[in-house]
Amino acid sequence: MEITWFNEKPKDCIVTLAAGNLTLNKPATTFFENAYSVMLGIDKQDKLIVIKPLGKAEALRHDIAENQKYRITVRSSYSRVTNKAFMEDINEWANLNLEFETHKFKAFWNNKSQILIVNLKEEL
Repeated sequence: MEITWFNEKPKDCIVTLAAGNLTLNKPATTFFENAYSVMLGIDKQDKLIVIKPLGKAEALRHDIAENQKYRITVRSSYSRVTNKAFMEDINEWANLNLEFETHKFKAFWNNKSQILIVNLKEEL
């Protein structure tokens, strides 16, 4: 008998953009399980949102300005970063109409830079 065992493919990292927050699905959340806060950034040229987790020690050091660190809520099946001002900028810049609808995008983890990159060109 020759058995081939089923091996489920890893699920994609998905980030949902809404009017006041970004929500990361469970696969994306795994990179933020120990995050105390995050930094948010954008690359307008390549249409990317960048999310960098900060551990407690890194977040409490004073070499990163307080207005560059944002709270992340991590749950067992998702995580959420609430920042209305950032989402308003994204909404305007990417022309998404987030006041009335949410948008889901693929994301990937950059291991070298330790950042999650949300590709706004890959809407689901």
